[in-house]
Amino acid sequence: MSRIGRMPVTVPAGVTVTVDAGNVVTVKGKNGTLTEKFPEIITVKQEGATVVVERPDDEKETKALHGLCRALLNNMVVGVSEGFSKTLEIVGVGYKVVKQGKELQLYLGHSLMPEKHPRAGLPQAKFVFVEPEGITFEVPNSNTIVVKGASKQQVGQIAAEIRSKRPPEPYLGKGVKYQGEVIRRKAGKTGK
Repeated sequence: MSRIGRMPVTVPAGVTVTVDAGNVVTVKGKNGTLTEKFPEIITVKQEGATVVVERPDDEKETKALHGLCRALLNNMVVGVSEGFSKTLEIVGVGYKVVKQGKELQLYLGHSLMPEKHPRAGLPQAKFVFVEPEGITFEVPNSNTIVVKGASKQQVGQIAAEIRSKRPPEPYLGKGVKYQGEVIRRKAGKTGK
């Protein structure tokens, strides 16, 4: 059996897991409710304070689904009890982030007048992200963004979309990067 798939998922206190018809699993906790439809071939059973994921045979596709379904179920339980977060750092002179209400405004050096060379005093173009349902943004300082939520997939997707507005470049390292991300730097023309 799959090493990941055969491990039971421990359900902490305050979290309820319900398996409905059609293999629809709903997990409720203090951080919200997550629902996922699992393939019919995989069996999800609740045994006391644990949830077990089982497969009927040893076909290659079934073995792959076994581990995947267990990992997704575990992420749902962890998400509604503890939550997930990704921290992004903004590196660059004049780059900053501002939070106003549920809006996240990123100023990443894009000019409002791209046909002209930006001069000092000209306003910068901004990127605006609105908090979707289940996601919260925190801005501890003007160069850090923390994306928090119960769904690991949604947190990662929003963080990737924010990073895509100005990915870090290899010469000066300017841009939006994940906390702890290592940027492979290149030597410029004078680095020969």
